[in-house]
Amino acid sequence: MRIISGSFKGRRITAPKKLPVRPTTDMSKESLFNILRNRYSLTRVNVLDLFSGTGNISYEFASRGAEAVTAVDGNSGCAKFIEETAASFEMNIKVIKSDVYTYLLRETNQYDIIFADPPYDFEKEQFSKIIEYVIDNNLLLPEGSLIIEHSKNTDLQDHPSFFEIRKYGGSAFSFFSK
Repeated sequence: MRIISGSFKGRRITAPKKLPVRPTTDMSKESLFNILRNRYSLTRVNVLDLFSGTGNISYEFASRGAEAVTAVDGNSGCAKFIEETAASFEMNIKVIKSDVYTYLLRETNQYDIIFADPPYDFEKEQFSKIIEYVIDNNLLLPEGSLIIEHSKNTDLQDHPSFFEIRKYGGSAFSFFSK
C-alpha cells in the first residue's frame, strides 16, 4: 500500500502478512479523498478511523495534515503496527486498541469525519449498529460525515441518515450524516 497524497506522498507501507486485514485499494482511496477534498478542508478535520486495520486511511489523513486522527482497532497486531508506523513517520495518530462497538458507546468527542471499514462479511445489523451508535451518541459535528466502506453487494441505503453511495470495483462507500 502507498500514501497517495500529502507530505508523505509516494511512501510505501508494507504490513505484516499475518494481520487480518483487507486494505482499501489505491483506486478507491484516491476516489474517496477526491470527494472529501471537495467537502472539507482536510487540514482542519478531526478524524475517527474505525476498524483501522493497517492504518491505511489514517496515514492518508495524517499525510494531508488532518488536525487529529484517532485509529481504533480490536486486533492488538493491527494497533501495534499503526503505532509503530505512525511513530516512524512522526505522524500525529492516536491509536486505541478496543472493540469498536465498546469504543463508540464510551466515546464523547465529536468528529468531522468518521470512517469505518469493518469486515465485508458483516451482517446488515452489524453495519446498522455502527450507524446508530455514531448518530445516537452524537459523535458527528454538525457538518460531519460517517463513511462506511463495504462490499458493493451490501445495501445500507434504507437508513434514515444515509445520503450517498459511491461504488468502485467490488467496494462501496456509503455516506451518512446527522
